[in-house]
Amino acid sequence: MGLRLLPPSPAPDLSEAQPVQPAPARPPAPERPVQPMRAATAAAPVPAVAEVPLADVPDERTETVDALDWGGLATAVAACRACGLCESRRNTVLGVGPAQADWMVVGEAPGEQEDLQGEPFVGPAGQLLDNMLRALGLDRRRNVYIANVLKCRPPGNRNPQPEEVARCEPFLRRQVALVQPRVILAMGRFAVQTLLQSSEPIGRLRGRVHAYQGVPVVVTYHPAYLLRNLPDKAKAWADLCLAADLMDGGGA
Repeated sequence: MGLRLLPPSPAPDLSEAQPVQPAPARPPAPERPVQPMRAATAAAPVPAVAEVPLADVPDERTETVDALDWGGLATAVAACRACGLCESRRNTVLGVGPAQADWMVVGEAPGEQEDLQGEPFVGPAGQLLDNMLRALGLDRRRNVYIANVLKCRPPGNRNPQPEEVARCEPFLRRQVALVQPRVILAMGRFAVQTLLQSSEPIGRLRGRVHAYQGVPVVVTYHPAYLLRNLPDKAKAWADLCLAADLMDGGGA
Protein backbone atom coordinates (compact mmCIF):
# COMPACT_ATOMS: atom_id res chain seq x y z
CA MET A 1 0.00 0.00 0.00
CA GLY A 2 1.40 3.47 -0.82
CA LEU A 3 2.16 6.12 1.71
CA ARG A 4 -1.08 7.75 2.91
CA LEU A 5 -0.54 11.40 3.79
CA LEU A 6 -3.12 12.91 6.08
CA PRO A 7 -3.94 16.64 5.71
CA PRO A 8 -1.64 18.44 8.17
CA SER A 9 -3.35 19.83 11.23
CA PRO A 10 -3.07 23.59 11.87
CA ALA A 11 0.42 24.47 13.03
CA PRO A 12 0.60 25.15 16.77
CA ASP A 13 2.34 28.25 18.14
CA LEU A 14 5.90 26.98 18.69
CA SER A 15 7.33 30.24 20.07
CA GLU A 16 9.12 30.30 23.40
CA ALA A 17 6.63 32.80 24.82
CA GLN A 18 3.80 30.28 24.42
CA PRO A 19 5.14 26.73 24.99
CA VAL A 20 3.28 24.10 23.09
CA GLN A 21 1.23 21.67 25.17
CA PRO A 22 1.68 17.95 24.41
CA ALA A 23 -1.01 16.47 22.20
CA PRO A 24 -3.32 14.65 24.65
CA ALA A 25 -4.37 12.01 22.10
CA ARG A 26 -0.82 10.77 21.51
CA PRO A 27 0.32 8.63 24.52
CA PRO A 28 4.05 8.45 25.21
CA ALA A 29 5.84 5.62 23.47
CA PRO A 30 6.58 2.67 25.78
CA GLU A 31 10.17 2.10 26.82
CA ARG A 32 11.89 -0.39 24.55
CA PRO A 33 14.55 -2.76 25.89
CA VAL A 34 17.86 -2.51 24.09
CA GLN A 35 18.05 -5.27 21.51
CA PRO A 36 21.18 -6.72 19.91
CA MET A 37 22.32 -4.53 17.06
CA ARG A 38 20.81 -5.25 13.70
CA ALA A 39 21.97 -3.84 10.42
CA ALA A 40 20.11 -0.72 9.35
CA THR A 41 19.46 -2.25 5.95
CA ALA A 42 17.24 -4.88 7.64
CA ALA A 43 14.53 -2.28 8.27
CA ALA A 44 11.18 -2.98 6.63
CA PRO A 45 11.01 -1.42 3.18
CA VAL A 46 8.84 1.68 2.79
CA PRO A 47 6.97 2.20 -0.49
CA ALA A 48 7.90 5.20 -2.63
CA VAL A 49 11.25 5.60 -0.87
CA ALA A 50 14.19 6.48 -3.09
CA GLU A 51 17.55 5.14 -1.88
CA VAL A 52 20.53 7.47 -2.29
CA PRO A 53 24.16 6.27 -2.50
CA LEU A 54 26.49 7.10 0.39
CA ALA A 55 29.29 9.64 0.23
CA ASP A 56 32.74 8.23 -0.43
CA VAL A 57 34.60 7.70 2.84
CA PRO A 58 37.78 5.78 3.65
CA ASP A 59 36.83 2.07 3.73
CA GLU A 60 39.26 1.09 6.50
CA ARG A 61 38.04 3.80 8.87
CA THR A 62 34.39 3.07 8.09
CA GLU A 63 34.84 -0.63 8.88
CA THR A 64 36.47 0.24 12.22
CA VAL A 65 33.67 2.62 13.23
CA ASP A 66 30.99 0.16 12.08
CA ALA A 67 32.19 -2.34 14.74
CA LEU A 68 31.86 0.06 17.71
CA ASP A 69 29.27 -0.09 20.46
CA TRP A 70 28.00 3.09 22.16
CA GLY A 71 30.91 3.27 24.56
CA GLY A 72 33.48 2.73 21.84
CA LEU A 73 31.77 5.26 19.59
CA ALA A 74 31.78 7.93 22.32
CA THR A 75 35.48 7.29 22.94
CA ALA A 76 36.30 7.43 19.23
CA VAL A 77 34.45 10.73 18.74
CA ALA A 78 36.09 12.32 21.79
CA ALA A 79 39.54 11.31 20.55
CA CYS A 80 38.97 12.08 16.86
CA ARG A 81 41.53 14.30 15.14
CA ALA A 82 40.61 13.43 11.56
CA CYS A 83 40.11 17.08 10.54
CA GLY A 84 41.11 20.55 11.66
CA LEU A 85 37.99 21.10 13.78
CA CYS A 86 39.70 19.27 16.64
CA GLU A 87 42.05 22.24 17.08
CA SER A 88 39.35 24.73 18.07
CA ARG A 89 36.67 22.62 19.79
CA ARG A 90 36.02 22.69 23.52
CA ASN A 91 33.90 19.54 23.54
CA THR A 92 32.84 16.97 21.00
CA VAL A 93 29.07 16.61 20.64
CA LEU A 94 28.02 13.04 20.00
CA GLY A 95 24.28 13.17 20.65
CA VAL A 96 21.56 12.92 23.29
CA GLY A 97 18.69 10.51 23.86
CA PRO A 98 17.99 6.84 24.58
CA ALA A 99 20.26 4.16 23.14
CA GLN A 100 17.41 3.08 20.87
CA ALA A 101 14.50 5.24 19.75
CA ASP A 102 11.79 5.24 17.08
CA TRP A 103 12.56 8.88 16.20
CA MET A 104 15.96 10.32 15.30
CA VAL A 105 16.63 14.01 14.59
CA VAL A 106 19.75 14.94 12.62
CA GLY A 107 20.97 18.54 12.55
CA GLU A 108 24.01 20.17 11.02
CA ALA A 109 26.78 21.08 13.46
CA PRO A 110 27.27 22.23 17.06
CA GLY A 111 27.07 25.94 17.80
CA GLU A 112 28.69 27.91 20.60
CA GLN A 113 26.43 26.64 23.39
CA GLU A 114 26.59 23.06 22.11
CA ASP A 115 30.39 23.28 22.04
CA LEU A 116 30.40 24.51 25.66
CA GLN A 117 27.92 21.96 27.01
CA GLY A 118 28.69 18.94 24.80
CA GLU A 119 25.02 18.42 23.86
CA PRO A 120 23.22 19.17 20.56
CA PHE A 121 20.48 21.80 20.23
CA VAL A 122 20.76 23.55 23.61
CA GLY A 123 20.54 27.19 22.45
CA PRO A 124 17.46 29.11 21.21
CA ALA A 125 17.14 26.76 18.22
CA GLY A 126 17.17 23.84 20.62
CA GLN A 127 14.36 25.35 22.68
CA LEU A 128 12.26 25.67 19.54
CA LEU A 129 13.10 22.08 18.57
CA ASP A 130 12.02 20.84 22.00
CA ASN A 131 8.69 22.65 21.59
CA MET A 132 8.20 21.12 18.15
CA LEU A 133 8.90 17.64 19.49
CA ARG A 134 6.73 18.18 22.56
CA ALA A 135 3.79 18.93 20.27
CA LEU A 136 4.05 15.31 19.12
CA GLY A 137 4.56 13.85 22.59
CA LEU A 138 8.31 13.47 22.05
CA ASP A 139 11.17 14.22 24.44
CA ARG A 140 14.94 14.09 23.93
CA ARG A 141 15.43 12.28 27.23
CA ARG A 142 12.77 9.64 26.64
CA ASN A 143 11.85 8.71 23.07
CA VAL A 144 13.88 10.64 20.48
CA TYR A 145 17.60 10.63 19.76
CA ILE A 146 19.20 13.89 18.54
CA ALA A 147 22.54 14.17 16.73
CA ASN A 148 24.41 16.40 14.29
CA VAL A 149 26.29 15.62 11.10
CA LEU A 150 29.44 17.20 12.56
CA LYS A 151 30.56 16.35 16.07
CA CYS A 152 32.75 19.46 16.47
CA ARG A 153 31.84 23.14 16.12
CA PRO A 154 33.13 24.90 12.98
CA PRO A 155 34.91 28.13 14.01
CA GLY A 156 32.53 31.08 14.02
CA ASN A 157 29.64 28.73 13.17
CA ARG A 158 30.73 28.74 9.54
CA ASN A 159 29.29 26.19 7.12
CA PRO A 160 30.72 22.65 7.27
CA GLN A 161 33.36 21.84 4.67
CA PRO A 162 32.97 18.74 2.45
CA GLU A 163 36.06 17.06 3.94
CA GLU A 164 34.76 17.62 7.48
CA VAL A 165 31.42 16.08 6.57
CA ALA A 166 33.12 13.07 4.95
CA ARG A 167 35.28 12.49 8.02
CA CYS A 168 32.27 12.59 10.37
CA GLU A 169 29.83 10.60 8.23
CA PRO A 170 30.96 7.18 9.53
CA PHE A 171 30.09 8.31 13.07
CA LEU A 172 26.60 9.35 12.01
CA ARG A 173 26.13 6.14 10.06
CA ARG A 174 27.03 4.11 13.15
CA GLN A 175 24.66 6.17 15.32
CA VAL A 176 21.79 5.32 12.98
CA ALA A 177 22.68 1.62 13.15
CA LEU A 178 22.76 1.70 16.96
CA VAL A 179 19.63 3.82 17.48
CA GLN A 180 17.61 1.75 14.97
CA PRO A 181 15.10 4.55 14.36
CA ARG A 182 11.87 4.04 12.44
CA VAL A 183 12.08 7.56 11.00
CA ILE A 184 14.79 10.22 10.68
CA LEU A 185 13.95 13.92 10.68
CA ALA A 186 16.68 15.73 8.69
CA MET A 187 16.84 19.39 9.73
CA GLY A 188 18.71 21.90 7.61
CA ARG A 189 20.62 21.97 4.34
CA PHE A 190 23.79 20.19 5.43
CA ALA A 191 21.95 17.42 7.24
CA VAL A 192 19.81 16.86 4.14
CA GLN A 193 22.78 16.92 1.77
CA THR A 194 24.72 14.46 3.93
CA LEU A 195 21.91 11.96 4.41
CA LEU A 196 20.50 12.10 0.89
CA GLN A 197 23.67 12.93 -1.09
CA SER A 198 21.64 15.54 -2.92
CA SER A 199 22.24 19.20 -3.75
CA GLU A 200 18.52 19.86 -4.26
CA PRO A 201 17.11 22.67 -2.08
CA ILE A 202 15.01 21.71 0.92
CA GLY A 203 11.90 23.20 -0.69
CA ARG A 204 12.08 20.60 -3.46
CA LEU A 205 12.75 17.67 -1.11
CA ARG A 206 10.01 18.36 1.42
CA GLY A 207 6.69 16.54 1.33
CA ARG A 208 7.97 13.10 0.36
CA VAL A 209 9.79 10.23 2.03
CA HIS A 210 13.47 9.53 1.29
CA ALA A 211 15.82 7.03 2.93
CA TYR A 212 19.22 6.70 4.59
CA GLN A 213 20.61 3.23 5.29
CA GLY A 214 17.13 1.80 4.76
CA VAL A 215 15.50 4.17 7.27
CA PRO A 216 12.77 6.59 6.08
CA VAL A 217 13.90 10.23 6.07
CA VAL A 218 11.63 13.30 6.24
CA VAL A 219 13.21 16.62 5.27
CA THR A 220 12.48 19.90 7.05
CA TYR A 221 13.98 23.27 7.92
CA HIS A 222 16.54 23.82 10.68
CA PRO A 223 15.08 25.47 13.82
CA ALA A 224 17.67 28.28 13.57
CA TYR A 225 16.29 29.09 10.11
CA LEU A 226 12.73 29.06 11.47
CA LEU A 227 13.67 31.62 14.13
CA ARG A 228 14.63 33.99 11.30
CA ASN A 229 11.75 33.01 9.00
CA LEU A 230 8.65 32.70 11.15
CA PRO A 231 6.15 32.07 8.30
CA ASP A 232 7.92 28.80 7.47
CA LYS A 233 7.03 27.34 10.88
CA ALA A 234 3.76 26.16 9.32
CA LYS A 235 5.74 24.25 6.68
CA ALA A 236 7.91 22.67 9.37
CA TRP A 237 4.78 21.58 11.23
CA ALA A 238 3.47 19.95 8.05
CA ASP A 239 6.79 18.07 7.80
CA LEU A 240 6.44 16.81 11.36
CA CYS A 241 2.88 15.70 10.59
CA LEU A 242 4.23 13.72 7.63
CA ALA A 243 6.75 11.97 9.88
CA ALA A 244 4.09 11.33 12.53
CA ASP A 245 1.72 9.89 9.94
CA LEU A 246 4.50 7.59 8.77
CA MET A 247 5.04 6.43 12.35
CA ASP A 248 1.31 5.86 12.79
CA GLY A 249 1.28 3.38 9.94
CA GLY A 250 0.88 5.54 6.85
CA GLY A 251 3.90 3.83 5.32
CA ALA A 252 3.01 0.29 6.36
